[in-house]
Amino acid sequence: QVQLQESDPGLVKPSQTLSLTCTVSGGSITTNPYYWSWIRQPPGKGLEWMGAIGYSGSTDYSPSLKSRTSISRDTPKNQFTLQLSSGTPEEPAVYYCTRGRSSIDDWGQGTQVTVSS
Repeated sequence: QVQLQESDPGLVKPSQTLSLTCTVSGGSITTNPYYWSWIRQPPGKGLEWMGAIGYSGSTDYSPSLKSRTSISRDTPKNQFTLQLSSGTPEEPAVYYCTRGRSSIDDWGQGTQVTVSS
C-alpha cells in the first residue's frame, strides 16, 4: 500500500516561496504509469489541482498557477517537492500530495499552510 507524507512548512511569510516535500513509501515514484500530484484546499472552498510530476519526470501544471509553480523529485529519496513562489498573497490552505492525476488513488494526510507576516 502506498503511503504519502507531506512535510510541515511551519509559518510562511507572504513574500516567501512555499516549499513542500512529499515522502512516498510502499511504492516508487518512478513506477510506470503513475503520476504524483499536489492538490490544495483553502478553508470553505473546493479542491484545487496544482500540478503533477510523472514517473518519467515530466511535469504538468494548472494554467492558473503555472507561472509560479515548480514540481521536482529526488528519486533516491523517493520524494517529490512543490515550490510555489509568491504572487498575490497566498491564502491559507491544506496542501495534499497524492498519487494520481485525473483520478486520485492515494492521499497524504495533508499539511496546513498558514501565511503570517
